[in-house]
Amino acid sequence: MLRPALLTLVLGLALFAAAPASAAGLPSHETPNGPGLVVPFSMSTPPAQAEQRSYAQLLELWKSAGAAYGVPWEVLGAINKIESNFGRNMGPSSAGALGWMQFMPSTWMRWGTDADGDGVANPWDPEDGIYSAARYLAAAGADEDLYRAIFAYNHADWYVKDVLELAQVFAGGGGFDATLTGTLGFGGTGAGAGTVFQIDELEKSLSEARRLVNREQRHVVRAEKRVARLDALVFAAEQRAGDPSASDAEFQLFEAEVTRLVLVQERAVARLGREREDVVEAAAAVDEIERQVEEQASTFVFSTGSGSSGLGGAQFSGDYVFPVGGGPAVVSVASEHHDYPAADLAAPEGAPVFALAAAVVTDAYPSPRGRCGIGFTVALEDGRSYTYCHLSYMEPHVTPGAALAAGTPVGLVGSTGNSTGPHLHLQRNPTDTYPQGEAWFQSFAGIAFRWQGAAAPPAAPVARDSFAPAGEPVITFTP
Repeated sequence: MLRPALLTLVLGLALFAAAPASAAGLPSHETPNGPGLVVPFSMSTPPAQAEQRSYAQLLELWKSAGAAYGVPWEVLGAINKIESNFGRNMGPSSAGALGWMQFMPSTWMRWGTDADGDGVANPWDPEDGIYSAARYLAAAGADEDLYRAIFAYNHADWYVKDVLELAQVFAGGGGFDATLTGTLGFGGTGAGAGTVFQIDELEKSLSEARRLVNREQRHVVRAEKRVARLDALVFAAEQRAGDPSASDAEFQLFEAEVTRLVLVQERAVARLGREREDVVEAAAAVDEIERQVEEQASTFVFSTGSGSSGLGGAQFSGDYVFPVGGGPAVVSVASEHHDYPAADLAAPEGAPVFALAAAVVTDAYPSPRGRCGIGFTVALEDGRSYTYCHLSYMEPHVTPGAALAAGTPVGLVGSTGNSTGPHLHLQRNPTDTYPQGEAWFQSFAGIAFRWQGAAAPPAAPVARDSFAPAGEPVITFTP
């Protein structure tokens, strides 16, 4: 059953939706396409140069498409943001969805629309994509049941809520749980769109800043490895110079080699120091932009806090926080791990990572260490222990003995260590229980993450032997 605020929102959107217009050249929403739809030669291949639109152009496009098919323009704007981030992330997705509004190819063949009149129904084109989304929502009954129509677009309750909440923000509402005034829909000023666009600009800056942190951190890792190699070379050269059986001529040669290597080593150490300073500066820029995003978003109250609308951060459920930010649009988890009880939280590189509860850091690996890469281990107040692995960057305050409050930023998602792609590896210590099977973890399903495939994680402990050497986290997998 819909909670009253959401029901009011749906009714408000539907009430102010205009009747579908019979725009010249636009196909009806009552009948799907027949055979012969002209599409790009290779529809699943993104264009070499993606078309972009200014925010003013997008606002006009959502309104015209919405008016043509009787769909609230705010909903089209919200779907455009959530699905492709205003055309910046057009896929194809892992499921095969593609284009401005993330249509599956088979659905596009039925409802794809040549809205710009160039003779091709192109999902990578903003006009075609947005008009097609309006047509599809109208065909799904948006004029009678907006919730059902959005659910038909993406079969997930969290998705419908995110779309409706963001639609209200576009229209200038105060958020999902705020008092609704009935001003949502066609004819409104869309006062909230400006705020969404401002936050979107900050999001773009934040993504760039996080990528810079990742890049600078990779420079640090390379510099650390170079210093370690030079340390070994200097040590070996000093041993040769200290050989009492060496002749005077040999000793002079050895001493000269030691001097040369020490100079090289000093330069490498100085460069490492500069690289570390660059990481600190880049991380400070991330903190400042995150503060600005939080400040802009503070006037909106979201029920799910999923972050898929771009306004979310750390998401709380009781005393727990989901350890990866971004929401179910970008964060996914398999119900099982491939070789022992653990959770691999797939997310984009640079996604924020948080402390899952109040805890104390018991070990930390700021430089890549073994299979875990960059990571750390924490002990919760109740004595349970968790290990995080594969970070691209770890916050400097994450050191042994440090106390972390729930939701404290601890780093960024990466793929350091034994990893084939960006994700956070999360495990209980000892590894005899799946984190996915715990109540706190499952309370975030559909809110902070989506399940990969069937969502039936094992809740019972699964025993296994530990093969980890002393002092190493238990990591015996190839993610």
